[in-house]
Amino acid sequence: MFTNLYYVKVTKDKYLSFLSGSRRQGRIHRYVRIFVAKLDYYPRVELMELAKKDEHLRKPEWLKIKLNTNENYTGLKKLMRENNLHTVCEEAKCPNIHECWAVRRTATFMILGSVCTRACRFCAVKTGLPTELDLNEPERVADSVSIMNLKHAVITAVARDDLKDGGAGVFAETVRAVRRKSPFTTIEVLPSDMGGDYDNLKTLMDTRPDILNHNIETVRRLTPRVRARATYDRSLEFLRRAKEMQPDIPTKSSIMVGLGETKEEIIETMDDLLANNVDIMAIGQYLQPSKKHLKVQKYYHPDEFAELKQIAMEKGFSHCEAGPLVRSSYHADEQVNEASKKRQAQA
Repeated sequence: MFTNLYYVKVTKDKYLSFLSGSRRQGRIHRYVRIFVAKLDYYPRVELMELAKKDEHLRKPEWLKIKLNTNENYTGLKKLMRENNLHTVCEEAKCPNIHECWAVRRTATFMILGSVCTRACRFCAVKTGLPTELDLNEPERVADSVSIMNLKHAVITAVARDDLKDGGAGVFAETVRAVRRKSPFTTIEVLPSDMGGDYDNLKTLMDTRPDILNHNIETVRRLTPRVRARATYDRSLEFLRRAKEMQPDIPTKSSIMVGLGETKEEIIETMDDLLANNVDIMAIGQYLQPSKKHLKVQKYYHPDEFAELKQIAMEKGFSHCEAGPLVRSSYHADEQVNEASKKRQAQA
């Protein structure tokens, strides 16, 4: 819808009709049409069309999902609030929250509080100065996993650069608490790089999670602009060390696309992850959480994700999830089952 139609006299017998697009609500129109204007006392004006830069990409149809808020969803949300727990599903505005909570009845617990010490330009999690550690959090997470009777639990955390151990101690205790109360539940951990400290990672890996997940997030070239404090090479080193510490535990990493990377750079990242013994890869569409975050440069078509998945599998990943709504913990229960079967087959 165009607004602010007005006329400007150009010559004695011609007028141009400029149509300025409304900028309200951030909408900038692709085209500004210069209409033909024929007034009673002026001759006809030629039709012209000007292209105008489109600064906002519309979401394609394949990103529109149907929300499901059944009893499983509302019950799980109530459980989280009653236990004062945080989930990355809510904090990071995950597009799959309704599928996971309402249909699959799975969730990714976010520990160490709800405030992150980093301010990555893609992430919706609150940033600032964190509160004190809640030492009772591990038991509350474990109780919730038990009540929900989860087959697979994903545990992630905000970055805590204010702590000497990066939060590794509480992270490890959470894994142990879940093991005690739900011994048949498989556990996936998704930590930050914990400052790249070897001992911090060892503290976590000594608990022997079923999967170690650490996200590379984007390609090498875009890392300084996209991530805060974290580096591309440190993440690769983190993943390599995890595999060296526990060779039989699968490692996983994910990347967002749509930030301005090229196909060649995505393939280069695949090669870098494989060179550091990563087993599982996830590829998903970046979605801008708010106007303050990085803008989407491109929406990848589902066919392009299918091609990237095929390339990843041909290169040697044991499993790859790729799709517009894929996130690092998407269908994590299926991934750990596949990894377990492969380990049993190799034994």
